[in-house]
Amino acid sequence: MLLAAETLGVPPEHIQIVAGDTTQGPFAGPSGGSMTIYTLGSAVVRAADGVRQQILAVAADLLEADTADLELQNGWISVRGAPRRRIAVGDVVQKTLDFDSTYPPIISQGGSALTEQAPGFSVHLTEVAVDTETGRVSVTRNLIVQDVGRAINPLLIEGQVHGGATQGIGWALFEQMVFSEKGHLLTGSFLDYALPTARDVPPFEVILVENPAPNGPFGARGVGEPPIIAAAAAIANAIRDARGVRLTELPITAERLWQCLLHKGQR
Repeated sequence: MLLAAETLGVPPEHIQIVAGDTTQGPFAGPSGGSMTIYTLGSAVVRAADGVRQQILAVAADLLEADTADLELQNGWISVRGAPRRRIAVGDVVQKTLDFDSTYPPIISQGGSALTEQAPGFSVHLTEVAVDTETGRVSVTRNLIVQDVGRAINPLLIEGQVHGGATQGIGWALFEQMVFSEKGHLLTGSFLDYALPTARDVPPFEVILVENPAPNGPFGARGVGEPPIIAAAAAIANAIRDARGVRLTELPITAERLWQCLLHKGQR
């Protein structure tokens, strides 16, 4: 929505997203691999740019001006150097919807097939508390600095970073596939498979770095997966800094850490 609004030069509230059945919509690929904003966003920008060009062509006829002399901003199209000669975008579109319109309907589609990757980069600074009696680790603070290319929606991006970092904490301290001696999965449901809960998640401080990606829409990069990757390593390093022991197997459960501390003579 924000990408389309920026491209069209209209307020975001003027953009409406209509959800449809996936069997009737164009193919868009999977929403994974931190590729949605990077690839789908590029397609949205191209489709919106096609709409923009069609709107300007109709406006040029109505204003009796050349398209190169038109400016589109804040929902208005005006003639450069003559701001009073202007027309609202909505009025231009309405001209194409009239029963006796001489202008074709405004419709556009965009696609993308980006082959150059734009990886994100994430740095975690993590503080932990280690209970030497039980081996339990609590993450007490977490600072995340991430290169997002261009923050299209900063609040939404911070939410994604929070979610990714929480998943990383799950990998680091809780989640594991446990099998019996006969090969039966013992953690096959959420009754047995440990996940971090709200009490296990620390306050996150997020700093967004904007280093534009060459091919991303307005320079945006994928942001969903990078905050997952560094979490476990940061937690393991924090444990080593706190207790001087290095664990290299995930998850770092209370039992594993307790055994390690016992072997090192720290309890």
